[in-house]
Amino acid sequence: MPALLYLLAVAVFAQGTSEFVLAGLLLGISADFDVSSARAGLLTSAFAIGMVIGAPLMAALGRGLPPRRTLAGFLALFVLAHVVGALTRDFDILFATRVLAALANAGFLAVTLSTVADLVPAERRARALSVILGGTTLALVAGVPVGSLIGSLLGWRASLWAIAAVSLIALCGVAVAAPKGSSSAERKPVPLGRELRVLARRPLQVNLALGVLVNGATFCVFTYLLVIASGPAGVAENVLPAVPAVFGAGAFVGVTAAGRLGDGSWYRLIVWTGPLLVLGWALMALTLDMAPLFWALLFVQGALSFALGSTLISRIMVTAHEAPTMGGSFATVALNLGAVLGPIVGGFSIEALGERGPLFAGVLSATAAVLLWWCAAASRRGAGAGSTVSR
Repeated sequence: MPALLYLLAVAVFAQGTSEFVLAGLLLGISADFDVSSARAGLLTSAFAIGMVIGAPLMAALGRGLPPRRTLAGFLALFVLAHVVGALTRDFDILFATRVLAALANAGFLAVTLSTVADLVPAERRARALSVILGGTTLALVAGVPVGSLIGSLLGWRASLWAIAAVSLIALCGVAVAAPKGSSSAERKPVPLGRELRVLARRPLQVNLALGVLVNGATFCVFTYLLVIASGPAGVAENVLPAVPAVFGAGAFVGVTAAGRLGDGSWYRLIVWTGPLLVLGWALMALTLDMAPLFWALLFVQGALSFALGSTLISRIMVTAHEAPTMGGSFATVALNLGAVLGPIVGGFSIEALGERGPLFAGVLSATAAVLLWWCAAASRRGAGAGSTVSR
């Protein structure tokens, strides 16, 4: 694998940490700026929404520019946003820096996914993407706990400085190692309108919808894991930090496994992991009082969620291959739209069904994904065209 992939993964690690760690810093932020916790919570919403809007916008603005310039530019903007956020004494400016950081993150990830598709042959694409997505899972395992610890010891501003420092290291490497030009662009520039017309194709639409549903189920549960663990699961307060870490460890294993198997066995991966994911969320909801099973399922569900999610991202990139500069933004939007909608649905489910609600909502979302897959597969078989997701 090219060394550049690991540099990109370091940047994705820092960006994933930035996206998720803020939830653990909200109390310090609300106290520092004398705002309510609800208003401070808007910072996380701003980041997620900025990712959804920013991915296609930033990818379109970066069309025609060399990957080295766009990747380095987005990373520089990300660093700047964190530096300003760490220095500001105005909450509105902090809010603006979160939107700016999200736009930079979205653009970086979209260009990264497209660059990976350009760097490696098609038969190794899933493995290459697993290296990139491994940065996100490591953010859950290590970045968020360490960032939260730094915030608790030195204040939330120190966490932003640490993220900026890691991003700056990645920026220096990417500025040297990223390609100066895109081989796909050199072969034949594709008009933006033609790239966007790829969205009208059913295989890509199916993959995008699957990505939203699966990632929605994942973040519907993950966002409220501590609520579930401290409530019906009965996890002691001093053990709570281990909950997202165990889930994140499973996620890392799942992404790694999908990278190994996703190029040649992606169809079987989707067929098996989808139903198992539904079963796992249902089993967890019904057995929360059984501590050993809770911890085991926590790891397994993390692995299944991210194995399936990363495989779907790879399939989005394959079915959007005729959109070389925008394909990465399509995958980024699907990934983050699920991350936006999942917590919203999870919040409503807690009000309606109690603390187990997000698990039941996760079951419904994952079930919808499985049913969509089966229906689309049956439709494609009926048309004599093979599997539902085109190769």
